[in-house]
Amino acid sequence: MIRRIAQFAINRPATIIILIAALIIIGVMNVTQMPTDLLPEMDLPYAAVITTYPGAGPEEVEEQVSKPIENAVATVSDIDTLMSQSSANSSMVIIGFNYGTNMDSAMADIRDKISMAESYLPDEVDKPMVMKIDPTIMPVMAVTIGSDQLSLAQLQTIAEDNIEPRLARISSVASVTILGGLEREVRIAVDPVKAQNYGLSLNQISSFLKSENYNMSSGDISYGERKYFIRSLQEFENVEDIGQVALTTATGSKIQLKEVASITEGYKEVEQLTRVNQKAAVSLLVQKATDGNTVEACSGVKAEMEKIQNEIGDKVKAEIVMDQSKFINESINSTARTLMEGALLAVLIIFLFMRNLRSTVIVGMAIPLSLMATFIVLFYNGSTLNSITLGGLALGIGRMIDDSIVVFENIYRHRSLGLPAREAALKGTSEVGGAVLASTLTLIAVFLPIGLTGGISGVLFKPLALTICVAIACSLLVSLTVVPFMSSRMLTDKAMERQDAGRGFVSGQFHRLADWLDGLGEKYKIWLAWTLGHRRLVMLSVVVLIVLALGMSPLVGAEFMPKSDSGQIDITLEADKGSRLEDVDKLAAQVETKLSKNPAVDIIYASVGSSGATASMSGANEASFMVQLVPKSERKGAEQVAEEIRQSLKDISGAKTTVTASSGISMGSGGAVALNIRGDDLDTLRTLSKQVVDIVEKVPGTRNVSSSLEDGNPEVQIRIDRQRAMAFGLTPAQVSSEIKMAVDGTTVSKYRSDGSEIDVTITSNKKESSDMDTLKQLTILTAQGSIPLNEIASFELSTGPVQIDREDQTRQGTISCDLLNRDLNSVTKDIQAGISALKLPAGYSIDFGGENEQMMEAFSSLLLALIMAVLLVYVVMVVQYESFRDPFVIMFALPGAVIGIVLALLVTQRAFSVNAFIGIIMLIGIAVANAIVFVDYLKQRLEAGMERTEALLETGRVRLRPILMTALATILAMIPLAIGLGEGSETNAPLATVVIGGLIAATFVTLFLVPVVYSILDDWGQKFKKKSAPNTEDIPLA
Repeated sequence: MIRRIAQFAINRPATIIILIAALIIIGVMNVTQMPTDLLPEMDLPYAAVITTYPGAGPEEVEEQVSKPIENAVATVSDIDTLMSQSSANSSMVIIGFNYGTNMDSAMADIRDKISMAESYLPDEVDKPMVMKIDPTIMPVMAVTIGSDQLSLAQLQTIAEDNIEPRLARISSVASVTILGGLEREVRIAVDPVKAQNYGLSLNQISSFLKSENYNMSSGDISYGERKYFIRSLQEFENVEDIGQVALTTATGSKIQLKEVASITEGYKEVEQLTRVNQKAAVSLLVQKATDGNTVEACSGVKAEMEKIQNEIGDKVKAEIVMDQSKFINESINSTARTLMEGALLAVLIIFLFMRNLRSTVIVGMAIPLSLMATFIVLFYNGSTLNSITLGGLALGIGRMIDDSIVVFENIYRHRSLGLPAREAALKGTSEVGGAVLASTLTLIAVFLPIGLTGGISGVLFKPLALTICVAIACSLLVSLTVVPFMSSRMLTDKAMERQDAGRGFVSGQFHRLADWLDGLGEKYKIWLAWTLGHRRLVMLSVVVLIVLALGMSPLVGAEFMPKSDSGQIDITLEADKGSRLEDVDKLAAQVETKLSKNPAVDIIYASVGSSGATASMSGANEASFMVQLVPKSERKGAEQVAEEIRQSLKDISGAKTTVTASSGISMGSGGAVALNIRGDDLDTLRTLSKQVVDIVEKVPGTRNVSSSLEDGNPEVQIRIDRQRAMAFGLTPAQVSSEIKMAVDGTTVSKYRSDGSEIDVTITSNKKESSDMDTLKQLTILTAQGSIPLNEIASFELSTGPVQIDREDQTRQGTISCDLLNRDLNSVTKDIQAGISALKLPAGYSIDFGGENEQMMEAFSSLLLALIMAVLLVYVVMVVQYESFRDPFVIMFALPGAVIGIVLALLVTQRAFSVNAFIGIIMLIGIAVANAIVFVDYLKQRLEAGMERTEALLETGRVRLRPILMTALATILAMIPLAIGLGEGSETNAPLATVVIGGLIAATFVTLFLVPVVYSILDDWGQKFKKKSAPNTEDIPLA
């Protein structure tokens, strides 16, 4: 079959040329149309049920909301984890499913279970909201607008009227959130004394306002020959209309609202401040659509912002402070550059061995053609160009050329022996076609188990496996068609003439090196002869080296995924509980001043009064900072810069700061290390968590240690006496509503002005001077008259409620931390040693979650994939060669690779990770390829009648050059990837490191150990045949 394919290619040159041209044209068209992203599309199997329970504390929410919902959804199939967070007024239940679960079906099941459980929830509980957790919920871009001439209120208006609507219309954008500006508000400040004199409560005034502001359809009438719809328009048109709202007093008389309240149009109380490089600004956070592309969304926003900037002029400066597409594009460009560098190095090796430009072009064509074919398949598969798929191409670039090297080298050898070009091309391809087919099938077989791997590692690396398999399959096709076709046309008699060395120094050195490589075959023949004469020594030496490597393996650290330097650092500042916004702002200003002095810092985006720089979550005692660093080439690593910032912020008193280097593809949640303490009693959990925090903080390399069981905010707890309230004709809900209106205010209606809707808020005019005494004397209107609040309620200063976390229906507290200059595995062992001394009460336990749990799960699934890969490679070769012995010999190339893997990781000081594990699996297919080339030619020599030792030596001499060429081409092609200098290159660097180290060791094993093992097994086979053969002397003659 292989001979027929090669013959077709040689005899049909026009057809092959048309196919090559079509492949290049379609490939270029497709690659330019492929969307780019950082990672492959991921369907995360998580859902959440969010429920609001107004006025309830965490324990009440846990008991009456979270537990019933947990019990209801626990019966849904394929659930992996069930978690809940119960806090004041709200419950969130998070359901994690097994990877591969049909989420549409799972979401429908959850909704059915929730609708059945709703009848068991308290009446005051709002309808539970079921939603799928999606990574797109985080903003992909943050834009700020600032001005030296305009106020924050004016900037807010520009953001609302000119920018937000236009950005929201971009097809890839889902929503735009505005933060940091001043929002307009109509505030109605009721005088409690005047209202009391008229017998009016805040609730009653609120009801009058709601009933006076409406736009209602009232049917239709016939007038003349037409039908007219009737609409009653009673909306507020100006502030004066609000003041003229009629109120009915207790005596039945009518008064206007302005008689008991002052009505002003102003701005809402500031709850969040945003700044860019210490200047006040209004920010807009852009979220992409669920099915949108990050790069497309960000490109659309940037293009639209350029137009807007030109329209609004220089008085307003728009600035992009966070752009996810920047890191994505830099990472993709870096990987593409690495791919090209690897391809050039691989081609250089070919030229070094062949010393012929035509030969180099013939073999080098395999790279662009294989790449184009791969892009076509990926395009029609709906894949994106991301760091994983491009990394797969960069890893496979050396292997893409291997088949062509083996085929062409054999063609070239036959041509050198005097065969005509067409005959040499056909014979050379036919001889090694079986070997290249076997090596390609083994590599594809290696990646099949990765497609079956579960968890996040399977989701991430399935596209990589697909990419490499397609690329290698395409390279096989190129080697069997394009290489013989071009060889039959380009290896003319003139092209085969040996070129003399040039007169220059460089040319002379180059040819001297090439001559040395040509003579290496004869030297290797001598070394191989010595090896075959000292088989026991060789076997013992390899075994000792493997044992030493395995003994050194504990020195190699372990982590889940390599951290990627995205050029961003996130900082969180937490002031004392109950701190006012102004006090937190002063602390935030100190942080900004210190950050501005760091030369590695480019942009400082501060959000005061928020628990996330790119989130609108309120946290009055918190501030967050998103720090963009200068380009990677102009600074230290992000982790080192983060540590410098961490040390500089230590002397800020009255605040706790957390500094984290953001990783573009970090898969951990809540820190690299997470410890879960499980039990029933919150006080006991809090005590244990403090002890564990002390242990973790003492472990070297830990940073940002935090506990989920922290003290809550200080608060005044009001307990209403139900019996006394009932005696006055009041309910606790009425009293609570009156308190909220008086102290915090309540939005009761909307007021339209200049096309915008403005909140109308009612409150007490005593709010600003309120203290504990004022609160106690708050007037509550009853049927019997007015009474102070302290007549029906008691007051207590206390610590507010904390959040109650549960996992798998058991309470838990979580202690988490980040790492610096240490690997995850060694830190985990140190923490385990410290925790082992803790005496836990009965019913309490501590286990590791976070990245450690993910790492162990990934390693377990990948270990199974590794075993399956080894078995599949063996099975493929057994089927290919119809032999059990020859594939067994070939597999001996694998154990020696352990030596190179361990040494490579130790020398580069890289930890063993999921990426490195994928590299080992990939190495299996690459390492056996050279052994296949050796054994396949050896079989041909033996079948031709050559004696075994002579056949081994001749195979070594003939096959040394293609083995070295393929190994060196693969190694050099991966060196730019292993160095990892570009943005996002940290991801694939461990993978390339493992393959390079393992392949170097495996190549030496192939050249020396495989011949030894073959000879030993052959001797054993001969002895077995002699023992099992019948003794001819005992057989009587007929």
